[in-house]
Amino acid sequence: MSIAVLGPTFQNLAQNVRRNVSDIYFVFVGRSLGYLGGSVLGGVLFDCLNAHLLLALSMLGTTVGLYGIPWCKKSLLLTVLMSVIGASMGVLDTGGNVLALNTWGPEAGPHMQALHFSFAIGAFVAPILAKMALGSSEPRDLPVGEKGNQSAPRPVPTASAPLALRHRLGAEFLWSYVVIGTYLLVVSFFFFILYSKSGSARDKSKAAVQKHRVAKHHYALIVLLFLFFFCYVGAEVTYGSYIFTYAKVFAEMNENEAAALNSVFWGAFAACRGVAIFCAACLYPGTMILLSLLGSAAASSCLAFLARHAASLWAGTAVYGASMATIFPSGISWLEQYTVIQGKAASLFVVGAALGEMCIPAAVGYLQGRFSHVPVVMYTALATSAVTVLLFPVMYGLAKASGEGEAKTRVSESEDRKALLSNSGLNEDEEDEEDAGEWNEADFEVIEMNDTLRNSVVDTSRKGPGDSPAKISLQPHPDDASGEAPAGGSPGRKTTNADREKND
Repeated sequence: MSIAVLGPTFQNLAQNVRRNVSDIYFVFVGRSLGYLGGSVLGGVLFDCLNAHLLLALSMLGTTVGLYGIPWCKKSLLLTVLMSVIGASMGVLDTGGNVLALNTWGPEAGPHMQALHFSFAIGAFVAPILAKMALGSSEPRDLPVGEKGNQSAPRPVPTASAPLALRHRLGAEFLWSYVVIGTYLLVVSFFFFILYSKSGSARDKSKAAVQKHRVAKHHYALIVLLFLFFFCYVGAEVTYGSYIFTYAKVFAEMNENEAAALNSVFWGAFAACRGVAIFCAACLYPGTMILLSLLGSAAASSCLAFLARHAASLWAGTAVYGASMATIFPSGISWLEQYTVIQGKAASLFVVGAALGEMCIPAAVGYLQGRFSHVPVVMYTALATSAVTVLLFPVMYGLAKASGEGEAKTRVSESEDRKALLSNSGLNEDEEDEEDAGEWNEADFEVIEMNDTLRNSVVDTSRKGPGDSPAKISLQPHPDDASGEAPAGGSPGRKTTNADREKND
C-alpha cells in the first residue's frame, strides 16, 4: 500500500510542491535509492539484531514518512521523505523473508507465498483507497460549463472558491496517507509486542545451530539466484509497465482495451499468488519453479511470435502473469532446503530484484525509442525467460552436489560417532539412548535364556521327590549372565520381556 499509493496521488504531490508532474521524476529515483540502501543495511542488521525490533522500526519509519508527505511544500523535502520510505521498505522486504524462514523453517513454503500475496493485495487496495479519498473532489475540478448537465444546481464560484477548493482537496488527499500510515503504526505496535516477548539468546542459539547448514556451493548459489531474480523481476515490471503502450501501438487497441489487457496481467498475477498458498502445501518449491518457468517460456514464445493475433495476446498475457507470480517466493523457499539464508543473502536477493526493476525497464524504453517498429517488450520477455530457464538447472545441479556432499559427511560422522560410542565407557542409560538396536538383540538373548531356564527347571522337577527345591533357587540366574541391571536398565525392558514370555 505504501508503494502503490504514490501512483494515483502523484499529481496531488506535484501540486503541493508547485511543480509539474514531469518535473518531480527524481522522487522515484530517491525512493529507489533508499530502497537499495535499506535492503543492504537490513541484510547487515538482521544478522546481529532482533528481527521483530527491526521490522517494527522499519514500519514506524514508513509511518513517519507517510504522515509527513502530504504536508511537504518543498520538492527536496518530498524526495527525502520518499527516500526514508524506500529505505524502510527495503528493510521490511529483507526482514520479512528472513523472519518467515526462521519462523517456519522447511515448512515456510505456504507462509512465504502468503507473504508475497499480501504485496498484491496492498497494490490492489491502495489505488481504491486513494480513489475514494479523491473521488468526491473530481467533479469540482471540471469547468463550469461542463456541469450544466447535472441535475443538482451548483453555487456560483466566488473569488475565494479556488482557495477553498484547494484546501478541501488537500484534506481529502491527506486521508489516504493518514489511513495507510495509521495501519502501519498499528502493525508496528504488534511487532514491538513480539520483540518484548522474544529473547535474543534464542535467536543467537538458532543462528549457531544453522551455521553448519551452509552448503558447499553456498556463495555460487547466492550469486546465481541474484541473477535469477534480476531477470525475473525485471521482466515482470517491464511487461506490466509497457503492455499498455504495446497494445495501443502494435495491437491497435483503444485505451479501454489496452487498460483491460494490463489488468488481465496483474489480475492473473495476484490470483495465482493466492492459489499458490494452497499449492505450496502439497508441492515442492522446485516443482513450482519448474512449472512457472515452463509456463513463462511458453507464454513469452507465444507473445514474441504470435502477439499480432488478439487471442494469442490475451491468452499469452494471462498465462505469463500467472507464471510469473510464484517464482520469487518459491525461489527463496527452494534455496532454504539446501543452505541457510541469513540477512545478507536475503538482502542480495532483494537488491537483485530492485536492480532488475530499475535497469531492464530503462533499457527496454531506450531500445524501444531507437527501434520503434520492433516489439522490444515481447523479445525482452522471451530473452529473460530463456535466461531463467537456463539458470535454474545450473542452480539445481550445484544444490544437488552440495546436498550429496553433506549427506556423505553426515554418514561418515554418524559412523565415527558409533565407533567412539562402542569403545567408550558410557553408562547403561546413555547406551539405551544411542544404541536402541543393541537392546533389541539383548532382549532376544534373554528370552532364549529364559526358555532354557524353564526347561531346566521342568527337567529338575521330574528327577524325583528327593531333590530339594532350594537347590534350584540357589542356582545363579541366567539374567545375571546376560548383563541385565534391574536398576540401571531400560525402563520398559522387563515389561517387554514379560509380554514376550507370555506370548511364548
